[in-house]
Amino acid sequence: FEHGNLVIVNSREKQRFIFAFNKRAWIGLTDRETEGSWKWVDGTPLITSYWIIDQPNNGRSVSTFPGEDCVELQNGQDQPEKTWNDLNCAQKRFWICELCNNNSQ
Repeated sequence: FEHGNLVIVNSREKQRFIFAFNKRAWIGLTDRETEGSWKWVDGTPLITSYWIIDQPNNGRSVSTFPGEDCVELQNGQDQPEKTWNDLNCAQKRFWICELCNNNSQ
């Protein structure tokens, strides 16, 4: 897709919509630039979040893939508003993308 990017979850409605995807998939959130400073792919800061309990944890409990700077939507969660997990960006996941408005390019 041209003019597409990883999804920016900026509303509860969008979070509930992508929750229905029911697969482990990347969303467009990262703290790669500055640890703990989460930003969307368009550069806007994270305001509302939907983290799983005890997340983000930057991989403190797992030494196999240290440095978790990307965010996945994790399937199998009971609550649609608690599905985000930070993960090492090299992990293989599906992607949830959205088309961008051509006027914003």
